[in-house]
Amino acid sequence: MRRSPHRPPRRFRRGFTLLEILLTLALIGLLAAFLVGGSARLLSTRGATPAEVFWRSVAEARRTALQSGREVRLRFDGETRAFLLLDSEAPPPGPLGEPPAPERPLRRFPVSAELAGDLEVDFLGAATQGGNAILVGGVLLEARSLPHATFYPDGTCAPFRAQLARAGGRSVLRIDPWTCAPVLTPDDDRTAP
Repeated sequence: MRRSPHRPPRRFRRGFTLLEILLTLALIGLLAAFLVGGSARLLSTRGATPAEVFWRSVAEARRTALQSGREVRLRFDGETRAFLLLDSEAPPPGPLGEPPAPERPLRRFPVSAELAGDLEVDFLGAATQGGNAILVGGVLLEARSLPHATFYPDGTCAPFRAQLARAGGRSVLRIDPWTCAPVLTPDDDRTAP
C-alpha cells in the first residue's frame, strides 16, 4: 500500500488530551458536590428548630403577600403545632347558628414533633404608650397577644414580636416591620476573641 504524499503518517494516540482530563475532573467534582450535600442532609438528625420554622414561615408570608398583592396572615396553631399562612380575604365564618367554615391555610409550616412537645407561640404587638404593655422588673412585657401577624402587599408587616416558650424557657424574636427580617440585638453581634 502506498502512502499519499499529502497525508501525514498515521499515529496511534497514547493518552488523553488536556481537555478530556479537565472535563473528567469537572464532572467528578460536580458529582462529589451533589453527593456530599445530599448525604449531609440525609445524615442530619436534627430537625429544624421552632425559631427556624418561624423565620421560614415569615419569609414565605412576605413573599406570598408580595406576589398575590393581598394581605396575608400568619398564625400559630397550637393543636397541630404548625405556623399557618392564611389569606386575609378568605370567606368569613357562616352566619350565627352555623358552624364556622373550616380554615384553609395557604401553606403550613409544621414544627417537628420532638421539638414541639410543649411549645407555645404568642405574637406580641408593638409596645405603645398606654397600650397592652406592663413594666415588670424593668422589662416591658406585653399583657395581651395578637391572634395573628399581618403581612402587606408592599413587603412590610405589622409591628410584632414572636415569643416562643418551651420547657420553661422563653425567647423573643424581634421582626423589623419594614423588611420582615430579624432585628439584631447587641447580643447578636458577638465577635470571636
